[in-house]
Amino acid sequence: MAKQGAKALSRKLEELKVITCHLGNGSSMAAIRNGISVDTTMGYTPLEGLAMGTRCGDIDPAIPLVLQRTLGLSHEQVDAVLNRKSGMLGISEVSSDMRDINEKADAGHAQSKLALEIFAYRIKKYIGAYIAAMNGVDLIIFTAGIGERGREERAMILADMESLGIEFDSQANREAFGKFGVISTKKSRVCVMVVPTNEELEIAEQTLQVIANGD
Repeated sequence: MAKQGAKALSRKLEELKVITCHLGNGSSMAAIRNGISVDTTMGYTPLEGLAMGTRCGDIDPAIPLVLQRTLGLSHEQVDAVLNRKSGMLGISEVSSDMRDINEKADAGHAQSKLALEIFAYRIKKYIGAYIAAMNGVDLIIFTAGIGERGREERAMILADMESLGIEFDSQANREAFGKFGVISTKKSRVCVMVVPTNEELEIAEQTLQVIANGD
């Protein structure tokens, strides 16, 4: 995605600071400086980082201990709670599917509204952290199911970020549904794009590179 974004800007990836937001049922972000990933929201497992469809993301590390001590849960049961019963499903108590959560939120369901707010806030916070880590950002990319189609989620994430050089274009955001589009204004110091995922192309390109190198 970073390569495609740089290409769309007619810039070399090696001269850019990029934040990628891969948002789906599983979500992650990366800070990419001069073509090299210098940080990611995922840790030892994908459980760390953003709140996801069923994964909790960042939490107080004492919580699993409290679950074991107060509810008598086994290690396996705690693992199931954190990986398969938390995140959007656990907060909304409705679904892990953002389409269902948005529908319920629009109907006034408080837990679904809270799930969307937490989802957006975590991403907004990591954007700020990565801008600090890289001393700026040139390009922010949204991709994957929610990243490409989540108009409401993108609007929540990018709201009130003008002090960081990010100016959001609501009309462009509405038009960029499941397709490439720039969703920042022309005045924005930071370019924000929606770039459709093409993992197969990246796999093919890396395979060709390995073959060409004779590895």
